[in-house]
Amino acid sequence: MKFAGTWHITEMENWDEEYFNMEVQAYIEIDQRGSGDFQFGLVTGQIDGEIVKDQTGEKIEFTWEGGDENDEASGSGWLKLKDKNTLEGKIKFHQGDSSLFSAKRA
Repeated sequence: MKFAGTWHITEMENWDEEYFNMEVQAYIEIDQRGSGDFQFGLVTGQIDGEIVKDQTGEKIEFTWEGGDENDEASGSGWLKLKDKNTLEGKIKFHQGDSSLFSAKRA
């Protein structure tokens, strides 16, 4: 599975590097089934994903559950390979913010 592995988030559309790396190096980790977990800033979550194919190729579409500081949080998103070592995606909070992001293979 070409998405599997740990990816370091390097850029986020709506949050700066100081925020998204405040506790740990921001990351998203994907397993062989398309599931995994992530953390950026004070947001953590578990991903439930699946590979979908469209006219532009393969991507993972996912839902997630977790927390934002001490509050429960959930949402959705997608991941797409830009090249074998670069991932781009979008993460969305249910009824809240969303952000495009880029990540590099760790």
